[in-house]
Amino acid sequence: MLRWRVLISVVLIPLLAGIFYADARGGPMAIGLFVLCCALALRSTWELVDLIRDRQPRLHVSLMMLSTMALMYAAWWPHLMHPEATANDTDLTVLAATTGIVWMVLAAAASRRYDAPGGHIERLGTEFLLVTYVGVLLGLTAQLRWVAGLQAGYLALGSLLICTKGGDIGAYFVGKLVGGVKLAPLLSPKKTVAGAVGGVLGALLFGLLWFHFATPWLVGQPTQSPLWARALYCIALGAGGIVGDLSESLIKRDSGKKDSAPLLPGFGGVLDILDSVLFAGPVAYLLWRCLPLATWLSS
Repeated sequence: MLRWRVLISVVLIPLLAGIFYADARGGPMAIGLFVLCCALALRSTWELVDLIRDRQPRLHVSLMMLSTMALMYAAWWPHLMHPEATANDTDLTVLAATTGIVWMVLAAAASRRYDAPGGHIERLGTEFLLVTYVGVLLGLTAQLRWVAGLQAGYLALGSLLICTKGGDIGAYFVGKLVGGVKLAPLLSPKKTVAGAVGGVLGALLFGLLWFHFATPWLVGQPTQSPLWARALYCIALGAGGIVGDLSESLIKRDSGKKDSAPLLPGFGGVLDILDSVLFAGPVAYLLWRCLPLATWLSS
């Protein structure tokens, strides 16, 4: 299993870096990132449907897929229509409105399929939950491409990936080394409180290193943001990643499944890779808007 992870990583990491490299030179619309996010959204929606199929066998899968794509397109709409105007900013108005419309479309479809009392509200709630779990969270996360300015798009996106995956590394090693009290024993028996602390510390360490070394490379100037702001940001993303991991575990355990459908040997499904990223992404977006992290925008 470990050998598979190493071999596949050797292929996936350069491929992802190549996509980002091409996208960074493709202008403010970020078409390469859009295509990648659409593929991830479709696969993640399918995996969620597969997880919960035994609980809700009559989900309107095709409409859910279309709804997820509508949310992804809505997240990109301002950048596709006004790329220069939104190169250094984000606009969530279309995404918010589309989320409401998706709810109405799903409700209309549920009304059309009504045949007898019982189960329809639960099915409708499940469809909306799964669609927004992927579409809204991933759409918000993608806004990191522009939230700190076009030149720093991959500094922001990279900070999210580094903090969440650094948190995974910290949680694994500290949890193995220390053990102790379980964090959520019925939900995720292997996770411990010590591991959660290690996850936050890992996110802090890897995140601060990323800001220190990547900012001059990607932005062209040394890190000037206050240390407290960077530290708070990394800690918050570490905590958000833990919540995301537990939330996916909640869906899997409540559905009676251990893992989502595997995409690649040794990696599990896309959800198993994105769980922490999807929850930490909106946190990262909010903090980039609220904390003095993008100092180059005001210089």
